[in-house]
Amino acid sequence: MKSIYPYWTAPKNIRAFTTTRSGGVSLASFASLNMGDRTGDNVEDVAENRRRIMQAEQIPSEPHWLIQTHSTSVLDISQMPLQPPTANIDLNQTLEADASYTNQPKQVSVVLTADCMPVLFCTTNGDEVAATHAGWRGLCNGILEETVKKFASSPANIIAWLGPTISAKKFEVGIEVKQQFEKVDKKAQFAFKLINPTEQKYLADLYLIAKQRLQMMGITQIFGGDYCTYTEQDKFFSYRRENRTGRMASMIWFE
Repeated sequence: MKSIYPYWTAPKNIRAFTTTRSGGVSLASFASLNMGDRTGDNVEDVAENRRRIMQAEQIPSEPHWLIQTHSTSVLDISQMPLQPPTANIDLNQTLEADASYTNQPKQVSVVLTADCMPVLFCTTNGDEVAATHAGWRGLCNGILEETVKKFASSPANIIAWLGPTISAKKFEVGIEVKQQFEKVDKKAQFAFKLINPTEQKYLADLYLIAKQRLQMMGITQIFGGDYCTYTEQDKFFSYRRENRTGRMASMIWFE
């Protein structure tokens, strides 16, 4: 089991990581540390995978697992009661959102990804954290901006880490995606490289777009952005590469 830990300037009381695909019990296209319970994988295997990561990372409470819908909804979990980390799968849960925020210690924010970008946030004081699921739609529509709005701290005191996503080498999109981003921010044009003039196909750099959006808000402490879920097959699940596949979990909390 090999988690990835942000290389950033977060305070010492911040705990954050992203799982990889190794170290679990799931089989076939979900092999092996699939953390997603809505992927078609055996639910008992997912529960065992979650138990393993909770033990390995000494997770202090049950993470607030979300039903992610590529929205711009951010859930404030600050007032939700802390539960012991059981890893029980609740398929009836109704926490629909694509990010969660908290200013309470030992409360775990988590998002699941398999090409979309996980973005973890904390403050320089170590008293606020958030985890965001930023697929291209959410990124375009403002999921990062909505997450940052939850913070009491000013953007100058917020630190962001861009976790493993599909890189500009492999993320091919049509001109309609490029146009949607440019409607929001003209600078987004620099994140697209034309590769097929006839069909108007581009390679999109989600890392660059995320950095542009964060900088527009006044966040300058930005880290990460150096993985590719599509090409690093031994480390990561990739929906675009395999379609039927598992999910990595990115978690953050503060002691």
